[in-house]
Amino acid sequence: MSKIIASAAIRGAYKIVDQAEKKWQEAMDRWGANEPVGFPNTAYYLPVIYGILGIPVEKLGDMEPVLKRCQSLLPPPVRENCPLPYLAPALDAGMATFFAEEIIEAIRYLEQPDFYTKQEDPTDNNIWLGAADDVILRKRGIEFVDGTAPGFAAILGAAPTNEIAVNIALELQKVNQYIFMCAEHNGKRFSEQLVEAGVQIGWPTRLVSFGPDISAAVFAAGFATRAALTFGGIEPGDFRKVLIYNKDRIFAFALPLGYVTDEWYANALGCVNYGFPVIADTPIPEILPTGICTYEHVVSNVPHDKIVSKAIEVRGLKVTVAEVPVPVAFGPAFEGERVRGEDIYLECGGGRTPMVEWVTSKRMDEVEDGKIEVIGPEITDVEAGSRLPLAIAVEVAGREMQEDYEPILERQIHHLINYAQGAMHIGQRDIAWLRVAKSAVEKGFRLYHIGALLHAKLHQDFGRIFDKMQVKIYTEEDKVKEIVAKARAVYGARDTRIEGMTDETTDTYYSCTLCQSFAPSHVCTISPERTGLCGSYNWMDCKAAYEINPTGPNQPVEKGETIDAKLGQWKGVNEFVFKASRQKIDHYNFYSIVNDPMTTCGCCECIAAVLPLCNGVMTVNREYMEMTPCGMKFTTLAGTIGGGLSTPGFVGHGKYNTCQRKFLIGDGGLLRMVWMPKMLKEEIAERLKARAEEMGVPNLPGMIADETIGSTEEEILPFLQEKGHPALTMEPILG
Repeated sequence: MSKIIASAAIRGAYKIVDQAEKKWQEAMDRWGANEPVGFPNTAYYLPVIYGILGIPVEKLGDMEPVLKRCQSLLPPPVRENCPLPYLAPALDAGMATFFAEEIIEAIRYLEQPDFYTKQEDPTDNNIWLGAADDVILRKRGIEFVDGTAPGFAAILGAAPTNEIAVNIALELQKVNQYIFMCAEHNGKRFSEQLVEAGVQIGWPTRLVSFGPDISAAVFAAGFATRAALTFGGIEPGDFRKVLIYNKDRIFAFALPLGYVTDEWYANALGCVNYGFPVIADTPIPEILPTGICTYEHVVSNVPHDKIVSKAIEVRGLKVTVAEVPVPVAFGPAFEGERVRGEDIYLECGGGRTPMVEWVTSKRMDEVEDGKIEVIGPEITDVEAGSRLPLAIAVEVAGREMQEDYEPILERQIHHLINYAQGAMHIGQRDIAWLRVAKSAVEKGFRLYHIGALLHAKLHQDFGRIFDKMQVKIYTEEDKVKEIVAKARAVYGARDTRIEGMTDETTDTYYSCTLCQSFAPSHVCTISPERTGLCGSYNWMDCKAAYEINPTGPNQPVEKGETIDAKLGQWKGVNEFVFKASRQKIDHYNFYSIVNDPMTTCGCCECIAAVLPLCNGVMTVNREYMEMTPCGMKFTTLAGTIGGGLSTPGFVGHGKYNTCQRKFLIGDGGLLRMVWMPKMLKEEIAERLKARAEEMGVPNLPGMIADETIGSTEEEILPFLQEKGHPALTMEPILG
């Protein structure tokens, strides 16, 4: 262990702890011990302090024992002649640094409530996003579950030039990392360099500008800590498990760019606690022996064109990046990119023009593998700002290909087009919407490349189920409308198949354990009338996924003997769940929120909760961030039940599941629904109306309260009474 690093880190920790104590005392003098503090919209208080120490900091007064703990962790400064190793005390100094920085940043939220945007994107006047709230954490957490985001790079300071900054960011995006940015070097910050270069930053593009100061580095540590608590099922205060979880599962590293100050050293040693190595572009001392990190702890003097590859090597991250034949960067990091206004070269669909995407099976002799046709005008045939109708028809053939696989392949079109830098894709089927940026066209991107990327990636990911594939891209309106008509007929047949299936007449359900890497006891069991709570899988999808990948997370579950038909419990399902949950859950019910409901993980689209006063239930979608009548926001609900628990009175579910026939039928079904956010009601309006008519209560949607009526049970009850909501005359839900 370098004496220079240890000395600097300990000095830096003293400075930051002193700053925190000063800020805290000033805040105490101004507001007093009972003033509420915290980061917005999180159930995890100040997450590093909560996760490592188990202390929920809710008020200014709660910070005092944390500051005392910081003082106890601070080692004495390194002496000139010292026979002891330096790593352990330096790591303590690094952890004290994170505790102190959370206090500094929490007080900043109190003193300057508008300092951070508190959302996913920068604004015109503010690029500092601040701490990620629980909605962002859970929304992005699925990417850490499925591997599309293995970890993050915490960048401190700034690159020598904007061009170097853009190259480093692009290289990190290509290997699917998130980039968390803070601190300044020579008056410049990495995030500011990207903005000056015209790069779109924010959570959707994985370029996250946490804050301008070094103290904002703690937001990265907080994100990592909450990942362990949220998806790993680790109890607050179990610091050893939190740190091991991050070392083994979150492939993160720190990249200090520029002169490394004492405060930077202190934060770097804080990162090492989590198993996150430090790779610097300056000639600082190195810590090469392994131990806390997987490999080296600190590596220095790395050239900018080698720094990303070196960081990946040192972190032990295995990266698989397929070469896709397109002239723009390609990868999941570009999926959230937006193309707006003056940036648009071409727009298709979105209600402006007809657009459709369709995968269909053909005979082997009807498909020429790799053939890509653009039938109608190409991008080069129209001027910037133009609109075109668009049909993307993917034709596949193979001895193993089945009709059931078509929607699986079709669903990939959305993601894969979005992976191309400069292409923005929204929606699916015949409600898709595409925008292509001028910057992509300048680099040579054409409609032809949509076919090229689909051919390359679908072959790579699903080549086992088909042998040949060709893509036809239509931009002539008559041909597009012809494809739309054909596709809609197929869509209708697919939907009829799944809508026509029932749980009673189906002997085999399917599991989904995709989220177990983060919620070990969670087992989602998917039946025809109980879709996955993340909204991504229905029974048909799981059946096809199992046939494509027999060893994957979707396994057949023989439901076996019926234990309770009303609540939805079967012997075979229980046996599978007990085994798959590692003996943590021995049974649950498909159709009940009151009696041993299904387990919930952090990826659920919605959470339903019992409202006893109204004799009904409410549900809230993750996009809704305000208070709900159960007394909790979505973030608090998810933090309470989202770790793979079966929690009577609460259950996670998908949006689609809300209007399925078996939704909470064991407790009275959809007739119990008394409140949901207006945005959710509008999103599922057509299906909600159809289901209400099917149940013989066609005016049910108008009886369901939303936030415009109230956000407490007492506020919405008079509305329910006025409307004559059926839940009020049903038997007691908690009886």
